[in-house]
Amino acid sequence: MITCEGLVKIYKADDLEVVALQGLNLSVKPGEMMAIIGNSGSGKSTLLNILGGLDRPSAGQVQVGPWNLLKVSDEDLVKYKRDTVGFIWQNNARNLLPFLTALENVEMPMMFAGKLDRAYAKQLLEWVGLKDRMHNKLTQLSGGEQQRVAIAISLANRPQLLLADEPTGSVDTRTSDVIMEIFRRFNKELGLTIVIVTHDLSLAGKVDRVVAIRDGLTSTEFLKRNPNLDLSLPLSGGHSLEEVHEAFVVVDRVGRMQIPKEYLKALEIGDKATMEFDGDKIIITAPKTLEGEESA
Repeated sequence: MITCEGLVKIYKADDLEVVALQGLNLSVKPGEMMAIIGNSGSGKSTLLNILGGLDRPSAGQVQVGPWNLLKVSDEDLVKYKRDTVGFIWQNNARNLLPFLTALENVEMPMMFAGKLDRAYAKQLLEWVGLKDRMHNKLTQLSGGEQQRVAIAISLANRPQLLLADEPTGSVDTRTSDVIMEIFRRFNKELGLTIVIVTHDLSLAGKVDRVVAIRDGLTSTEFLKRNPNLDLSLPLSGGHSLEEVHEAFVVVDRVGRMQIPKEYLKALEIGDKATMEFDGDKIIITAPKTLEGEESA
């Protein structure tokens, strides 16, 4: 569904250049529900904006289904955003029109696409648990209810891909669990591909796969394992993922891989390392001089 190879995004302001993505690689299968995690400034929201057609990449390759987002025309990009991808913002104000009812909000993107389907709009609101609230204006809905309206809006034109930027960032834990259950239902019953950007590590156990981004690069993947296995995976900041995930370092097509900084720091490895292959595994250690001292 999604293929990114060597994806680069550079923002320019006056004489200043900021490299938000510097050669990122990512692959997402159709029907997969995954999360992208990373610290602030790691490039995860930039990636989501590019996948959503809201921003153009500077270089590299990015393919979503049949769409080449590096070369797509402005006219086709409008079609892509309208028909292929649904987007959920963290800030409800960017999803919703406050002077309309929940139902009218869901119908709005249908009207822009020229295919109003009131029955389907009502069905979407029923699916997200708002059957009895669909005629309420947004000021009459809680923050969690508004976010569920936003989910219904994102699915109004039956997209193949759903992108969510911190969808649980402004709600409590109980509402967060409800939202993730809604995502899982759409993923399973509709075969919808879902990509969630978040800094909330507790969501890791609720998706199929987690990709960690560091400094604009995909660095680590965490794949779900047997939940009965006892496995804890350290991340930067002293956090850990749920016990049901196994970590993999991402290797690109030419064999390059990014090793997490905390691993290198633990081994006291600076800008150089020694690699050995013993026939079964690759061993990475700090370089030593003949006298047993670390090399410069």
